[in-house]
Amino acid sequence: MFIAVIGGGINGVTSAWQLALAGHQVELFERDGLMQATSAASSKLLHGGLRYLEQGEFRLVHEALQERRWWIKKAPHLTRRLPILYPIYRSGRRPRWQLKIGLWLYDLLSGRKGIGQHRWLNAQQTLRCSPDLQPDGLLGAFLFFDGQMDDQQLGLWVAAQARQHGVHIHDHCPVLALQADGRLQLANGEWRQFDRVINVAGPWANQLLQQSALPVQQALDLVRGSHLLLPPLCRYGHMLEVPGEGRIVFVLPFKGQTLLGTTEVRQQLTEPIRCSDAERSYLLRLYNHYFVTKRFDSDIQREFAGVRPLLGGADDASKASREYAMHWQQAILTVNGGKWTTARALAKQVVAQVKGRD
Repeated sequence: MFIAVIGGGINGVTSAWQLALAGHQVELFERDGLMQATSAASSKLLHGGLRYLEQGEFRLVHEALQERRWWIKKAPHLTRRLPILYPIYRSGRRPRWQLKIGLWLYDLLSGRKGIGQHRWLNAQQTLRCSPDLQPDGLLGAFLFFDGQMDDQQLGLWVAAQARQHGVHIHDHCPVLALQADGRLQLANGEWRQFDRVINVAGPWANQLLQQSALPVQQALDLVRGSHLLLPPLCRYGHMLEVPGEGRIVFVLPFKGQTLLGTTEVRQQLTEPIRCSDAERSYLLRLYNHYFVTKRFDSDIQREFAGVRPLLGGADDASKASREYAMHWQQAILTVNGGKWTTARALAKQVVAQVKGRD
């Protein structure tokens, strides 16, 4: 089958790769450069999503944990196992027993594809791992493991696999409009006909339907996530509760720096996608709450932001689902939602959907 994939983020390039592996002739269209937008602005984690267990998303966490192991095994030059501390303070919102149950489930859902069992560290052991942590009120920490990646380079590695299997990639080639019969219009005005069109343009997938006068079947919650890069801290990652909130923020070692993020702020596509002054202050305040050495605007080495296309319906952006959904309109399959770690699983579902429409 002759298939067009629209979108050069991780879900797009992985879908193109898997469709080519299934024997289809595939062309991918990306309006800018590959892996230049949301997929290159992640927290750099290959993870199941420990906090999603609180929302009951067991299927998603299980799938992501299986995929986490696959990425680490297949691309060891761009991924690694990362030890992460979850410190427990007397003032914390989540008691030790609750975290223990969550981490036990996390290990259980990893199954035989786990990358290390969690364990409890007392306060002294925790401070040996992370000497700059605030010691006042520290009870100890859980140590567990997740994966870390270079998201942009890993996505380009996927694109290279796709090309090797015959995918023709057109970057800097925006699609202006779609028709339900599988025709698409390019920026030069040319119309191309395909047997199937996979609309996996991330935050812009619904916008493309709207400008094509096609109905939108899945509402999206567009949420900006901003990150700061600070001077190095230690070799351990940290998963930290935001004081007074239920949210979690990561402080992670990354390429000789410290990656701090993320925020969750609703975003319009007409607005610039960048870290706001309020987000910058929010993240630095969180960092300075937990670490002895304070950081200020002058310590920020770089900042970046991306927009996550989450399935709509949640009042609180931090509780929006990281699941994905797929909807057909004749020859067009629109893919909404998803998270970086599950891109290959999502792509396999795309292949199954196309097979089911033969």
